[in-house]
Amino acid sequence: MELRDATLMMLTESAGHPELERLARLAFDSLSDRGEVHYGILDEMIGEASGCGVLRALRSKYSPVAYEALIMPILQEIGESKPIMSGRRPPEPGSPDDPLTAPIWPG
Repeated sequence: MELRDATLMMLTESAGHPELERLARLAFDSLSDRGEVHYGILDEMIGEASGCGVLRALRSKYSPVAYEALIMPILQEIGESKPIMSGRRPPEPGSPDDPLTAPIWPG
């Protein structure tokens, strides 16, 4: 399934969930108009779908293969586009926190 089709399916399945519907429409319209969508919109859309139980409902409504076909293009786009953020900076070389040069204490 193409990413655009997956967002259209999410839009179709978002009835009764206004925030999910808004995000799915934003993603679908962006893909239709420009051929691309910011990963943040997709990330929020998946989070909202999870939080309001739509992902769980989709999993029970469709076969495992159909569920994966719907969800995977969205998750792959997020995975390919979202920058990797590290919570920590690597230690400076030679600092006591650097595991390669830290002193060894006798046990």
